[in-house]
Amino acid sequence: MILGLLKEPGDETRVALLPEGVKTFTSLKVEVLVEQEAGATAFATNADYEAIGAKVLSRADIFEQAEVLLQIQPPSDDDIQKIKTTQVWISAFNPLWETQLVKTFLDKGITTFSLDLIPRTSRAQAMDILSSMATVSGYMAVLEAAIKLPTFFPMFMTAAGTIRPANVLILGAGVAGLQAIATSRKLGAQVQVFDVRSAVKEEVMSLGGKFVEVEGATEDAAAGGYAVEQTEEFKKKQQQAINDHAAKANVIICTAQIPGRKAPLLIPKEAVDAMKPGSVIIDLAASSGGNCELTINNETVNYNGVSIIGQSNYPAQMPVDASRMFGKNVLNFMKLIIGEEGELRLNFEDDIVKGTCITHAKEIYNERVKSIIEKA
Repeated sequence: MILGLLKEPGDETRVALLPEGVKTFTSLKVEVLVEQEAGATAFATNADYEAIGAKVLSRADIFEQAEVLLQIQPPSDDDIQKIKTTQVWISAFNPLWETQLVKTFLDKGITTFSLDLIPRTSRAQAMDILSSMATVSGYMAVLEAAIKLPTFFPMFMTAAGTIRPANVLILGAGVAGLQAIATSRKLGAQVQVFDVRSAVKEEVMSLGGKFVEVEGATEDAAAGGYAVEQTEEFKKKQQQAINDHAAKANVIICTAQIPGRKAPLLIPKEAVDAMKPGSVIIDLAASSGGNCELTINNETVNYNGVSIIGQSNYPAQMPVDASRMFGKNVLNFMKLIIGEEGELRLNFEDDIVKGTCITHAKEIYNERVKSIIEKA
């Protein structure tokens, strides 16, 4: 197999594979081609890649020679024109939302794998890019909130009096939320957490957070650990409880998302109206509409003294470790499609390979994506 590592577009600073990861691929008899300056923003030079046996080429040469094309971000229109039907594209292109891109892949007969649809199973944990990147996001969200907040996070006993600790409200106790709890507690804040899944209560409490329970939540064991859509009655009860806690919070970290659907609205405008000036909202669900009604993706909104930060790509602000984690996930996944002699082997009998594959031979392989496309 010839693997082509591409340079990321725009302001994306990560790279899908650092030199340490490339070294492992070469040990698996895979030839690795690296686009010039692909790792520059993650502090990996062309020389670093060449030192472990990779060939550094132009983007055009990689599109011409590689069997598998690897990139974090989805392909541009120009890239799609260059991809051959014999090549495999691997990235994270959010196919549950980007249905037009899926249809384009389908029409052109391109084989694609979207790493953000790795099945949420125990066997696939080492390949789960969403968990890896959520760890970075939860950590970075708290750090940014601490910098933007005009008060301290921890309690201080000083000669000038006692400084009370910040009150942090976290919406959603998935990987990002749990990391936000841990980081907030390490900084000395008081933390309260909402989540519709009662199963996470123990994890929240073990990290030092207070789990705020709202009775009547709908749970689905088949949802792969994600939250599911709730009844209108529960939403009203939950909204009132969140509004009450939001009014007392100095910081709100929003992490609640439902795959393939708009993020649930949890912080309406009236809840922000009740917050203290100087408070900070970090909305990690910004790319799918946001948990806060006033969120604008990739922008900071100042509303009556409350800073609302819509940030959907914190991992790009920590490019080295984020790239390292992403690359390890990629390696663990690709081991499933690399044969003993380094050849490409698409084994669709493997549930992870099939579940991550979006299109192949003009068919949609992922059942959730197929269902959405058929309904469109």
